Amino acid sequence: MKVTLKDGSQITVEKGARIIDVAAQISEGLARVALIARLNGTLVDLTREITEDSTLEILTFKDEEGRNAYRHTCAHVLAQAVKNLYPEAKLAIGPAIKTGFYYDFDLPSSITMDDIPRIEKEMESIIKADFPIERSVVTRKQAVTKMRGFGEIYKLQLIEDLPRGAEITLYSQGNYVDLCAGPHLMSTGKIKCFKLTQITGAYWKGNEQNKMLTRIYGTAFEKKSEMTEYLQAVEDAKKRDHNKIGRELEIFMTDELVGQGLPLFMPKGAKLLQILQRFVEDEEERRGYMFTKTPLMAKSDLYKVSGHWEHYKDGMFVLGDEAMDDEVYALRPMTCPFQYLIYKNGIKSYRDLPCRYSETSTLFRNEASGEMHGLTRVRQFTLSDAHIVCTPEQVEDEFKRILDLILYIEDCLGIRNEISYRFSKWDPKKKSKYINNPKGWNDTQALMKKILDDIGLDYVEADGEAAFYGPKLDLQASNVWGKEDTIITIQIDFGLAERFDMTYIDENGAKQRPMIIHRSSIGSYERTIAMLIEKYAGAFPLWMSPTQVKVMALTDRTTEKCTEVADALKKQGIRTEVDLRNEKIGFKIREAQLDKVPYMLIIGDKEAEAGLVSVRSRKSGDLGTMTLDAFCERVKKEIESFSLEN
Repeated sequence: MKVTLKDGSQITVEKGARIIDVAAQISEGLARVALIARLNGTLVDLTREITEDSTLEILTFKDEEGRNAYRHTCAHVLAQAVKNLYPEAKLAIGPAIKTGFYYDFDLPSSITMDDIPRIEKEMESIIKADFPIERSVVTRKQAVTKMRGFGEIYKLQLIEDLPRGAEITLYSQGNYVDLCAGPHLMSTGKIKCFKLTQITGAYWKGNEQNKMLTRIYGTAFEKKSEMTEYLQAVEDAKKRDHNKIGRELEIFMTDELVGQGLPLFMPKGAKLLQILQRFVEDEEERRGYMFTKTPLMAKSDLYKVSGHWEHYKDGMFVLGDEAMDDEVYALRPMTCPFQYLIYKNGIKSYRDLPCRYSETSTLFRNEASGEMHGLTRVRQFTLSDAHIVCTPEQVEDEFKRILDLILYIEDCLGIRNEISYRFSKWDPKKKSKYINNPKGWNDTQALMKKILDDIGLDYVEADGEAAFYGPKLDLQASNVWGKEDTIITIQIDFGLAERFDMTYIDENGAKQRPMIIHRSSIGSYERTIAMLIEKYAGAFPLWMSPTQVKVMALTDRTTEKCTEVADALKKQGIRTEVDLRNEKIGFKIREAQLDKVPYMLIIGDKEAEAGLVSVRSRKSGDLGTMTLDAFCERVKKEIESFSLEN
């Protein structure tokens, strides 16, 4: 039989040859590092036999699919170890993830990180035993019988969820059998090194109405040096985690009395949010946006017109019961319907368009408790929201203007290189999730693709990620743990203008439907602040630092001069604090550095007498003495240029 390899070359193999044998035929070295293969476009185990002319690609740990199979196999080893140690444990799911793997268990008793070494030791025994990993195709009835015999209640639910006619496979290694689609390594001994890293809780199927399970995370590599490097990166990530730094620097806090997903911004955090908000609003006003202020709630009638009631109700906080109350209200998850009503207040001509309505909006989303984390996923957040109502001919230019604004803001924040772009489209197979207008979807997606290609943006496409009313460009960023979130979106809306009967009078005096672009410019302030905390490890650039300068008295004799200097700086618009405590200057400097203050001014008797200030930079250390005017000029220049250096 002919086998076509990835490079286009062909080899001849015996019918029924296993892929591992074909790999050895190509190269003994390749056979040693082979993990799985892609046979005729499908990922398969190396034990799979070739029975017809085929295309074949051998995958190693260098390939994402190879790494996933390696780590997925390690998840099975973890599950086998837990079952050996805790026979009453019930298995849920155990996938590979970007940084390793996890497995969810329903355990008879709670475990802690103190139990991890014992589990790791059992895993090492399983790996040393080098159990062959065998795949078997079974009927639904056989799978149910097998899993029921093991008492695996969660696996039975997974079997029920499988579509009729789906191929069902089991994988076994030693005394362990799991319901799994695979592929896997040939044996447990192929795993070279691993480490269990974390224990958390996780709801079954991610639904907080279901039972809380125990999730054990781990990672696995082929080389110990690579795992050591990764684990060091994890330790570094812990130090930069906004949830840690943000609390240590007193930027935000949470309290059980307030509730999950409802962070409290402390003075430093509130000041940072205010700085960013003023920066964004001023820049938007310069670019022709008109500001609005709309209610935090509305009757359900509004959301029924917009479609949120039909497509998004589960994500909303509803006030009242439709079966009992004459009027039911809901906290707003979006601003768009409110701004559409503002647009409808009066007849609009084509000469009035585009209308760019902007608002710093407080929004509410009923996130599941298991999904919330720090500032990145919360139940109340602040969004730099806007809606551009325009003619179809203006869409492309307005889209480009929006992207120019966003890129400018990203540059000022220093995060442009952290962002990737995703073109999120609808999924025609899930029509209930979207406005049912295939032509509208196809035309709008073609338009957005043309715009993105004309701009030359490097993006990936994702089916099923669109908003219910139109496709969108998502700006994505990863946190220190590698989890990707959407920071900003731009959405072209072809449906809601009709729902709200929005019109304009064209040059011929006829009524026309406008197009609408939904957009943010900095995204959710909470999520962006989390990103900035992690990027700068709390040491924000001068222009956005809540405290830009701290003035310190070297002796009690200079306290009056310090206050005078601080007042002068404040009059120049420089955010300044003064430290007059009766402490050693070294202690004060260390505290200011821990607080990530960009500049420190130290005033002793000599400085006070000469009318100078001794300047220390957070980054560069001692800068010597200078006049207050010279220091002010230096600082204001940095602030006005949005310098990222300090």
